[in-house]
Amino acid sequence: MNKNSAICDANTCFMCQNCLKEWQPAVALGKKNIKLKKGEVLFKEGDPVTGVYFVYAGSLKVYKQWDEDKELIIRFAKDGAMVGHRGLGNNFVYPISAAALEPSVVCFIDTKLFEATLKTNAEFGAQLLQFFAEELCESEKKMRNLAHMPVKGRVADALLHLSELFGEDDKGFIGIDLSRQDLASFAGATYETVFRMINELVKEKLIRLSGKSIAIADREGLAKLAAC
Repeated sequence: MNKNSAICDANTCFMCQNCLKEWQPAVALGKKNIKLKKGEVLFKEGDPVTGVYFVYAGSLKVYKQWDEDKELIIRFAKDGAMVGHRGLGNNFVYPISAAALEPSVVCFIDTKLFEATLKTNAEFGAQLLQFFAEELCESEKKMRNLAHMPVKGRVADALLHLSELFGEDDKGFIGIDLSRQDLASFAGATYETVFRMINELVKEKLIRLSGKSIAIADREGLAKLAAC
């Protein structure tokens, strides 16, 4: 993990975009930038909370340990997104982990600076409240899907979500090469089951593959599965 104070422009992340311009120099002075290699863990479940992080470049997965050797990916974070905020509160430990899906740069804001920013910038507080409300809604949806949706539907829903979040390249492939294990962790299923579901979706001409890359061939067909 490589730390630096002069990588990001202190103007890109969720916090900087919603705080007063007069406050941005304070953020630029107090932030620390961290370079992560692919697969490198930013923080682990149970680590003491020291602050929050904003993704400047690249992408991360946010996950909980499901079993001794299994993960449940809660969400993905890309440029501008905030991670580590689930540790804010009275417990002072991170209840989740975060790791880089690709070489990434994150901006670290310690707890004191984050709290000062929140107290000084009303618009940031309002946007943060909206962010928490949307994240809670997504978490409740994920819990419902895990309890009631068939695995095939969860895989379809996961692929649609990834396409929306990361976009697609000029050949229609989702803009991130996610491992099948990470896809399984996001869909809340075993690797073997997701591997079988992917093959079925290919046979049904709903998706197409090229190595690890996945392209959605029939968005409406996937959406119908995700609505089950």
